Amino acid sequence: MDLASSRRLVILATALAVCLGNSAAVSQTSPETAPKGVGIVEYLTQTISWYRGTAVEQQISNEPTDVTFLNENRRTSSEVVRLAFDFARQAEKNESVKPKEEQTQGRANVPSQNQRLIQAVTKADQQVEQSQSELQSLRQKMASAPERKRPALESLIAETQSELAFRQARRDALRDILQFTAGTSIGGADLRTQIEELARSVPASLSGAGETSPEQPKTEQTLAGMPPPGSRQQASGIWGLVAELFRLSRKAHTLGQQIQSTDHLMLAAKQLRDPLVTSLRSLIQSGDQLANQPPSADPSVVTQQKKQMDALTAQFKQTSSGLLPLRKQTLLLNLYKTTLTNWRDAVQYESHDVLRSFLIRLGLLVLIIAAIFAVGAAWRRAIFRYVHETRRRYQFLLFRKIVIWVALGAVIAFTLAAELGSIATFAGLLTAGVAVALQNVILSVAGYFFLIGKYGIRVGDRVQIAGVTGEVVDIGIVRFHLLELGSGGTDAQPSGRVVAFSNSVVFQPASSVFKQIPGTSFVWHEMSLTFSPEGNYRTIQERITTAVDTALKDHREEMEQQRRHMEQTLNSISTIELRPRTRLHLTALGIEVWVRFPVGLQTAADIDDRVLHEIYAAIDREPKLKLVESGMPTLRTDISTPTPA
Repeated sequence: MDLASSRRLVILATALAVCLGNSAAVSQTSPETAPKGVGIVEYLTQTISWYRGTAVEQQISNEPTDVTFLNENRRTSSEVVRLAFDFARQAEKNESVKPKEEQTQGRANVPSQNQRLIQAVTKADQQVEQSQSELQSLRQKMASAPERKRPALESLIAETQSELAFRQARRDALRDILQFTAGTSIGGADLRTQIEELARSVPASLSGAGETSPEQPKTEQTLAGMPPPGSRQQASGIWGLVAELFRLSRKAHTLGQQIQSTDHLMLAAKQLRDPLVTSLRSLIQSGDQLANQPPSADPSVVTQQKKQMDALTAQFKQTSSGLLPLRKQTLLLNLYKTTLTNWRDAVQYESHDVLRSFLIRLGLLVLIIAAIFAVGAAWRRAIFRYVHETRRRYQFLLFRKIVIWVALGAVIAFTLAAELGSIATFAGLLTAGVAVALQNVILSVAGYFFLIGKYGIRVGDRVQIAGVTGEVVDIGIVRFHLLELGSGGTDAQPSGRVVAFSNSVVFQPASSVFKQIPGTSFVWHEMSLTFSPEGNYRTIQERITTAVDTALKDHREEMEQQRRHMEQTLNSISTIELRPRTRLHLTALGIEVWVRFPVGLQTAADIDDRVLHEIYAAIDREPKLKLVESGMPTLRTDISTPTPA
């Protein structure tokens, strides 16, 4: 004996035990009526809706462990639908063998609207028949009537024909309305028609509408045993674990909804089963009472008792035939609910494992990030301890910041993503979008690395950009700021304004950046004087040269150091001397003396005063030199000295 046969025997024995048990405790009441056609159709519709809702289990079955639960539920749900149609057809069969009086009484329970329509159609049919009979009678009279009575009969026949046409039109309209109402109303069609209509909405193997080929169950079982197409791999990244948690939560919620739907179907089956169980108990009690009666010697009494017992037996078989499918269905629904509960418990257990893995990975991520910041802090202390030059310290700190943020980005990306392919795809799409939307910002960031290069600028440098002269107060990734200096030569004072420039200015040919050569802080000053043409050419040159050398003697060593620093900084540089130069040439006004000398940026004003003092002292010595009035000393700064960055 196979497993299916054993299960059927167990179900049948259980159903009979329920039907026959505790019969003595039931009071003597009239048997409950059998389920009505409307209730049967509603229950069958609810069962079909429940079966269609089980298709969601196929959608959430994306792991090998789900296949076992899915296959078991497929077999159980298919058997539940078959039993529902067995119960419906048996109930319809029991309804059809009822006495005509009960059927007529059942038809009397049709909704009042249908009753009125039926009565109206019946009355319309009678009126049409009456008009047809009247018209036929008038035509017969017309055939035998004298000539003088024919006009009156013809008018009467025409009136009767018009009346007949009107009544026929009204009857046809009422019939159309009744036919439409019968097609759309639950109670409009007979029970068997409704059952077969519902059977066509499900596969024939479930409704029992036709015999299935022996290969069909085998094919269904083969398809059920195949792994679901949505089989997936275990998530590895934090992002994948979060998505897995949400997926498992949705799966558990779906299974919970399926359990609730199964409970509702079980409740509906119980409502149909309870009247039948009560009726069976009443029949058992009535049969026991007949069996316990003392035997009678009257043949008519014995015959009457036999008829009553035969009627009870037939009624018991009829009622139990409708109860057994419901009882089997209840057992299968309990088995289905148990499978769903076990499935949901397995999903919740898997969800706990995923949550534990997520928390572990999140903790490791936090520890790695903390370690990166700790290394960054130690690196920063080492830079401040061993790197004393300001510019190199700033470059090391910037490099440290870039390394830390790149490391953080890499750690977070590898932790969140499950595969390197997803990182590459994400990075490619992100780079394409950023390159289009932030091209100016990207250009400024690239310019930042040019600005901090070997010949770049740093905080405190005096630079000239697009006609603006100022001191660098801040250098950012995207832009830098200058403290504007007012027009005043080397002794210019801050104007009170800060000018912001984008770092992309280094790529603009029309906006050159001028700054001092790294490690130097000097400019060239020029001074011109015009002497009377009667003066001695050589005397004027010697006195002016001696005066300038005397004024700059204390700064020669400083200028020499800056010259040597320039030679060390610049790999290829022409020979240059940071010493004053004096040149004379004749003009229409007299002898013009041109003096050019270097001064430090911090001491430029003092040196200019000292140079002027020594020159005037040299002019006043005997023999005195005579200056032309229009040739008073003119001092200016040579702006061609700074080197472009």
